Amino acid sequence: MAGHSHAKNIMHRKGKSDAIRSKIFSKLAREITVAAKMGMPDPAFNARLRLAVTNARSQSMPKDNIDRAIKKASGADSENYDEIRYEGYGPGGVAVIVEALTDNRNRTASNVRSYFSKNGGALGETGSVGFMFDRVGEITYPAKVGSEDKVMEAAIEAGADDVESDEEGHYIYTSFEGMAEVSAALEKVLGEAESVKAIWRPQNQTPIDAEKGATLMKLIATLEEDDDVQNVYSNFDMSEEDAAKLEA
Repeated sequence: MAGHSHAKNIMHRKGKSDAIRSKIFSKLAREITVAAKMGMPDPAFNARLRLAVTNARSQSMPKDNIDRAIKKASGADSENYDEIRYEGYGPGGVAVIVEALTDNRNRTASNVRSYFSKNGGALGETGSVGFMFDRVGEITYPAKVGSEDKVMEAAIEAGADDVESDEEGHYIYTSFEGMAEVSAALEKVLGEAESVKAIWRPQNQTPIDAEKGATLMKLIATLEEDDDVQNVYSNFDMSEEDAAKLEA
């Protein structure tokens, strides 16, 4: 299960428990505002906005917050955010992709470069690691939605490309173009997804030990704490033994 190793689950759980809810809502609201500004302010006619709203609801973001973020897009004082992708290497040569929405390119670039250099990594040029990843759709369901076989059957029927399941949940992968169609088909069988989003999925994994893994997790956590950073992707892999050391 390349995408969701034990070590990634540790990081995911720690992120969930340590995250400040207002910061999560702020990032979700920014994505909603950008999506609404780029297209129609109605989710029914704006696929990106529809996904942003679905993901906000999955994080229990109040309806008032969602409506306010949509209305903000049409306001005269709404900020202009640029979408930027940063690429680089973390400890142990792990490839890292960072997606940001920023109203100040210089500030964000300086911060991201600093995070990499302080945590055993180096920021590279755009395209320096992107070729190691595929742009795909990821549809996530909680484990309680059903067995691995049930989800696999539903995913195949819906036209998905791949499924990974673990104790945390089910991760269904589709082509970027087919994400909305597959998601709609799955919803009829499994109900509303926990999240539906476009991600950078690594083609291959880079193995690292517990020591480098700890530094990498610190780098990723620092990046995710930055208000301008929306998503962080990496291609690290770690043995169960080393993952257990991190959890201890």
